[in-house]
Amino acid sequence: MKYQLIFLFFFSVFFGHAQLPNGFVYANNFISDLEVELRYFGTNNFVGQPIDGYNNNCLILTKETVLALKKAQKALKKKGLGLKVYDGYRPQRAVNHFIRWAKDLNDTIYKARFYPDINKKDLFKEEYIATRSGHTKGSTVDITLIDLKTKKELDMGSIYDFFGIQSWINYQGLTDKQKNNRDILQTLMLQHGFRNYQREWWHFTLRNEPFPNTYFDFPVE
Repeated sequence: MKYQLIFLFFFSVFFGHAQLPNGFVYANNFISDLEVELRYFGTNNFVGQPIDGYNNNCLILTKETVLALKKAQKALKKKGLGLKVYDGYRPQRAVNHFIRWAKDLNDTIYKARFYPDINKKDLFKEEYIATRSGHTKGSTVDITLIDLKTKKELDMGSIYDFFGIQSWINYQGLTDKQKNNRDILQTLMLQHGFRNYQREWWHFTLRNEPFPNTYFDFPVE
C-alpha cells in the first residue's frame, strides 16, 4: 500500500492529474480524440472569469458516462463528425460561485451576449441558475458537434449557455441546417443512453446515473 500511494503521488505530479474518487475517470484516457473545452476553466462564459474548482482543462465524469460517450463518438465518426464537451463533472463550489454571481445584480457585463432578454434578478426564477446541479453528480455533460476535419463547431442556432428560448430544444426559429444539426445531436445522445433537458440543447444526463443523490465537491484538476 505504501508504494502504491507513492506511485499515485508521483503520477499526479508528472501527469497533472489527481487521484479521483471511486467511479470517476478522466474522459480522455478512454476517448483520446474527444475535444474538450471546459468553458468554466477560462473566461469565455457568462460570468466572464474562471469558476471556482476548475483548475485544469480536463474532463472528469463517471466511468459509465465516459463509456457511453465513447460509443457515441464511434457512431459519429461514420458521418465525419465528433463530439466536443463544454462541461462535465462540476464541483459544488462552482455552483456556489454561480449563485454569488447571480445575486450580484450590478454585474451585468456579459448580459448582451448570454442573457439579453432576461433580467438578471430573474435567473433563479427562470431556473437558469440553481443551488444544485446535475453536473455535480458526475454523469451530466454539456456537449456539441464538430466537423472532424476542420474541428469547427456545427451551427446549433445559439451559443452554449445562452439563457433564453433560442436554447430550447423545441425552438422554432431555426434554419433547416441548424435544426438538422440539433436533431443529429439529440438522436445520437438519446440512442446512447442519455436523457436531454428541454431548455438546453447541449445538456444530457446518463440514464441510471451511478450517483443520483450525491453532490460532489472535489476540484477539476
